[in-house]
Amino acid sequence: MEPGPPGSSGPVEPGPCLSGQRGADHAASASLQSAAGTEPGRHSLAVAAVLPAGGCGERMGVPTPKQFCSILERPLISYTLQALERVCWIKDIVVAVTGENMEVMKSIIQKYQHKRISLVEAGVTRHRSIFSGLKALAEDQLNSKLSKPEVVIIHDAVRPFVEEDVLLKVVTAAKEHGAAGAIRPLVSTVISPSADGCLDHSLERARHRASEMPQAFLFDVIYEAYQQCTDYDLEFGTECLQLALKYCRTKAKLVEGSPDLWKVTYKRDLYAAESIIKEIISQEICVVMDSKEDNKHVGHLLEEVLKSELNHVKVTSEALCHAGRHLQQIILDQCYNFVCVNVMTSDFQETQKLLSMLEESNLSILYPVVVVSVHFLDFKLVPPSQKMENLMQIKEFSKKVKERNILLYGLLISYPQDKGFRNTLKIIK
Repeated sequence: MEPGPPGSSGPVEPGPCLSGQRGADHAASASLQSAAGTEPGRHSLAVAAVLPAGGCGERMGVPTPKQFCSILERPLISYTLQALERVCWIKDIVVAVTGENMEVMKSIIQKYQHKRISLVEAGVTRHRSIFSGLKALAEDQLNSKLSKPEVVIIHDAVRPFVEEDVLLKVVTAAKEHGAAGAIRPLVSTVISPSADGCLDHSLERARHRASEMPQAFLFDVIYEAYQQCTDYDLEFGTECLQLALKYCRTKAKLVEGSPDLWKVTYKRDLYAAESIIKEIISQEICVVMDSKEDNKHVGHLLEEVLKSELNHVKVTSEALCHAGRHLQQIILDQCYNFVCVNVMTSDFQETQKLLSMLEESNLSILYPVVVVSVHFLDFKLVPPSQKMENLMQIKEFSKKVKERNILLYGLLISYPQDKGFRNTLKIIK
């Protein structure tokens, strides 16, 4: 087995997550402890995950295996790892990759600061890759921090949008029934063709379901099934639940999954995934001001305009002064969109402070951060030469921070002071 990066296995802090997803961890942990028949503070259910990621992505039609295709300049598999990492009760995540992609996978783990990841070499088929991951969890090996879990989750590396509640449901059901898997209604009717290419029969769509991921198993059940299954199963099989039924007589509990469990299979799915990710990270905007004491500050007026125009977006405001403690918490909670309003000064100082905080937070490692630096200038007091200087300063700084995945935009608004900010904002609106 290929060990993960130093400190990658064992219980550690949850990995980076999207805003709003971190808060459910404690509640989910408590629910899991209850399902395992334990009390908080005592030994809880040990859970690990196995991700087969050795496929070549033939249906994608691109030379790069689909799990390594980029979405917003970040590999697809990194999004899936993030979805599992944010679940604090998953102790170990074992990824099976081909030998030729082992170094690529290690670099992804390092670049995006993934935690609790261990690597094993994938087999030539999906089932063989899963078996490799299960063996790594079952066998005590020197220098390995992996330990055999009570329940193991099997998930696809190219299903990046799995949520914690679905993971919790399949793990809880697997604890009770021995095996569990997510299902979804069929979109199309399934038909069986005859040898001559004509319709033989069709299935009644309402009586059947599509098997999705994630699936979860008592570890001893699925490991025994893989030990007993034939070479034919390992070469041509695709359904883990069927192996548990066939070799261990364990009937899986079927759990209704959510619509976002779909699998990235074709090239067009990459664009759909990118659209979903952009929608997720655009749900919050923070208006940052150089002063907070004045309730008539243009930043508050801008906040009102944004709230009225963007009903589906959470809009907050915060001052950059007083060390920005609240602002630091907003960054920690992973807001990816900022409007920095500069009124008290015509230079770039306040925006630079915000950019420094963002760079120190490493927020942009996972997703692009958008910063709009807005400067309100009285056109009677500020000469055109200074306006051009400000624009050039923003342009040069934007090139620098783009290397850190921060997208900086500048907006200079000249207004007559006697008409006030509110009239200016009405014009903008």
